[in-house]
Amino acid sequence: MSELTGNRIRTTAGKLGLPHLAETINEYTRRADEAKMGYLDFLDLVLSEELAVRDDRRFRQGLRLSKLPHHKTLDEYDFSFQPELDPRKVKDLATLSFVDGKANAALLGPPGVGKTHIAVALAVAACRAGYSIYFTSLDDMVRNLKAAESAGRLVNKLGTYLRPSVLVVDEVGYQPLERAEANLVFQVISKRYEKGSIILTSNKTFSEWGQVFGDEVLATAILDRLLHHCEVIAINGPSYRLKNRLQAIERETEVA
Repeated sequence: MSELTGNRIRTTAGKLGLPHLAETINEYTRRADEAKMGYLDFLDLVLSEELAVRDDRRFRQGLRLSKLPHHKTLDEYDFSFQPELDPRKVKDLATLSFVDGKANAALLGPPGVGKTHIAVALAVAACRAGYSIYFTSLDDMVRNLKAAESAGRLVNKLGTYLRPSVLVVDEVGYQPLERAEANLVFQVISKRYEKGSIILTSNKTFSEWGQVFGDEVLATAILDRLLHHCEVIAINGPSYRLKNRLQAIERETEVA
């Protein structure tokens, strides 16, 4: 390929919004020459590479906007530490069929067992698959909605929690809510019903949600919509955080 042709291709690629092609056209032609590619094979190579670059760029941008606390995957989850948890159930969720069906997933169990890790890992997988995601604790969501309601911007703020394909709601039940606060949660749950997926974590059983939301009737209405299409996984094993803390204490004791 002549230098003039290469420059013309780089200019055109830039105008088309293909900066990666503009930077790598010489590498593509070198690979094509070495493999003695035909025209269609070369075109397939270029388009496949550009699509992969765009997907990776979209994925990274999605993670930046997601507010996820970390980007851990299921490969990093120690299933051996939770022998009562069937890995197949979690890996079935990772196929994202529940997201395709606009259904929900609930992860229940005491603090420290890895509920948030799994929820985040499922969200990362969904982002990789092209779904928009957003992470929030229940307390943060309620606080933001209350502030928006006071400022007359509730409808606009609700969009933050209604637009994503997957909404992750962490730490349901750590703080009891007043009825007005619970009603804001109900609005999010009911408006997302069969329109988008929710992944939630909770340290409370569903029978305790009446106490969490301060009203048995309202809690029942929330659960009715949430659980109609929902995969529920209970994790009742030991705490990872306690395990790590005990190991650190043991090491400190040994050094002393």
